[in-house]
Amino acid sequence: MAKRKNITPAETPPSNNSKLFANLLKTIRQYIQGRSYTPLTARELMQKLSLPDQHKDVFKDVMKTLSKEKNIKLKRGRYEYANQTPVVTGVISMHPRGFGFVKHDEPSDEGDIFIPKHLTLNAVDGDRVEVAVNTEVVSEKGPEGKVVTILSRSRTHIAGIITSISEYGEILAYVPLLGTAQEVVVIPSDDLPLKEGDRVVMKVLEWGTKDHATECSVSHCLGNISDPSCDIPAAIEEYELRGEFPDKVIKEALSFGKQVSQRDIADRKDLRDLESFTIDPTTAKDFDDALTLSKNKRGFYRLIVHIADVSHYVKEGSAIDLEASQRCNSTYFPGYCLPMLPKALSENLCSLKADVNRLTISVEMNFDTKGNLTSHKIYRSVIKSSKRFTYTSAKEVLDGKRKSKHGPTLKLMVELCNLLKVKRFERGSIEFALPDLVIKVDEKGVPFDTEYVSYDITHQMVEEFMLKANETIAMHLDKAGKGVAYRIHEEPSEENMKDFSILAGAFGFTLPEIPLPNQLQELFNEAMDTSFGQYLAVSYIRRMRQAQYSPENIGHYGLGLTHYCHFTSPIRRYVDLIIHRSLFEEGLEPKKLELITKQCSDQERISAKAENSVLLLKKLRLLNQIHVDNPGKQYDAVVTRVKNFGFSFEILDFLLEGFLHVSELDQDYFVYDDKKQHLEGRHSNKIYASGERISVMLKEVNFISLEGKWNLVGDRQGRRGPEREGKREAKREHFKSTKRKKYK
Repeated sequence: MAKRKNITPAETPPSNNSKLFANLLKTIRQYIQGRSYTPLTARELMQKLSLPDQHKDVFKDVMKTLSKEKNIKLKRGRYEYANQTPVVTGVISMHPRGFGFVKHDEPSDEGDIFIPKHLTLNAVDGDRVEVAVNTEVVSEKGPEGKVVTILSRSRTHIAGIITSISEYGEILAYVPLLGTAQEVVVIPSDDLPLKEGDRVVMKVLEWGTKDHATECSVSHCLGNISDPSCDIPAAIEEYELRGEFPDKVIKEALSFGKQVSQRDIADRKDLRDLESFTIDPTTAKDFDDALTLSKNKRGFYRLIVHIADVSHYVKEGSAIDLEASQRCNSTYFPGYCLPMLPKALSENLCSLKADVNRLTISVEMNFDTKGNLTSHKIYRSVIKSSKRFTYTSAKEVLDGKRKSKHGPTLKLMVELCNLLKVKRFERGSIEFALPDLVIKVDEKGVPFDTEYVSYDITHQMVEEFMLKANETIAMHLDKAGKGVAYRIHEEPSEENMKDFSILAGAFGFTLPEIPLPNQLQELFNEAMDTSFGQYLAVSYIRRMRQAQYSPENIGHYGLGLTHYCHFTSPIRRYVDLIIHRSLFEEGLEPKKLELITKQCSDQERISAKAENSVLLLKKLRLLNQIHVDNPGKQYDAVVTRVKNFGFSFEILDFLLEGFLHVSELDQDYFVYDDKKQHLEGRHSNKIYASGERISVMLKEVNFISLEGKWNLVGDRQGRRGPEREGKREAKREHFKSTKRKKYK
């Protein structure tokens, strides 16, 4: 009997139409093996290849055959090519500029996956997504990928602004979470008449795509974009922050009374006779920390950092604790704080006000003459703060402009602060000393002025003492073998450091490709005396990985510390409260600690987005009012980023970014030089490069898209290119000489 020849599946046409089968098999195999392919379902493959329904049976046979091949796998309903990176799942975090990052479920050394704006598939912040990673593309932001599926939405409601109402009744809205590219259609309701500019909360009826609009119905209206008093309520809704406290939580907070009882003081170390005081911003209402400092005859320092003992009142599992664990942190808007704890605690019983008894956890640290920590103690205590200093009033005492009995201690604090700063710089920590821009608003939320708060010595000494307390607590808990909610900060990628070195070079500074911390510190020390120092510092911070909370200790790159946690602000951070409990109670089990640190990291990011969105809107409101009062006002700015289609700049007085398209640059044609990374006018020879000073004037403000439109003004519109200008001058001289010869 003759042996039967082995026939591979690909050679066996299971369909009557063998030619069609063979063609489809070849086409689909090549398509799946292509570089741009991302895993698709069978239905998606049919749509992508535009296969008619009559080929459906043959297509099924082809896919059965392909699924038996070694290099093609069917995983979770999608066909993957074996040599491609598998699709990963995770939660996407969206940036206001439209791009996103996906933190995938399985830990990876490569970090989060960067999703470009055009590859987000209309995902919104917090959605669970499937992402195909492009292993051949790694941007400065990390490995790059694209969203292929939205597994689940993070929300059912979204906040937006009504942008237009047509004569036919069609209502369109702009939703910040979705961006300008996504059309949002609002179903009209007779019960809730709308007008352009209304800020609304909408229920999502159908999530759209880039080709189809998102459909929504209005749940309620918050007010109009013209009303500044709506800015914060709108942000609370948009970012799903927790607003008013439940009655049960308020009632529990009030049950502790308004004063510290004698029973509460029992079994605590009594430090009420020690000199202690607080130093905080002028507008602060919650005082987490107070300081005590002395120096003995040997020149040794004893620093005691007293932190409000919130854990005495907020017990695990209580109504306040459950609410605080969902808020995770306080959120700070211009002129308003959305607190983590009810005001009965945050602004009264836990706040270390002057001349009243307050319960604290004290960290007593002893330092030698060079600022080395020699020993420490941690204990529960009771204090009575002697004075409530603001940073301004403390600085006035140090400058001799104001008298105070605490003057000698303040000077001693400067002395110890300088010793600790030297130690911090030696270990590679970098200090930026960035000023803080405060937007002043009235009781109706209308911005009326700005104030720069310098990072002077009073800020520096408080920060140094808090950093040391946090480090000491982290090392103490680690040594005790307890689980710690570490504050970690990974090293920046080499790609990001190279990119920053190039950027610094564009501003006239020289850095090696991978700069050392001391080289970076020298750069910032020099740059801070220039108009673009703040921008360079912020650009560096943006290129660093985001700090977060984790039970796994990998150290803190930015501070140059092996052990670091947050302990000093339990009134406004839930993680600090967890650390307090760990000091005197059993630590949390690993799984619970992991959940808490992740939730606190995520919520911190969301709060920052909410804060920044309101801050930006207040800046634009103030600029617009100035424009109304003084239409011709000019602003100094510095060019920060140059692209082939235009350049970004920063308004120095407002720390606000603007953009000018090449079409708005004079009456000239501008050419982009990729090597020099600047724009040069073909006829005017004007050059726009990073670091150039320019003057701009506001044209108009769009409060919906949070953008300002600008004009270049004055003589400071770029500079002459030296090579071109030299040639131009030579041509002038040649023309003059020939003209003289002709008419001699």
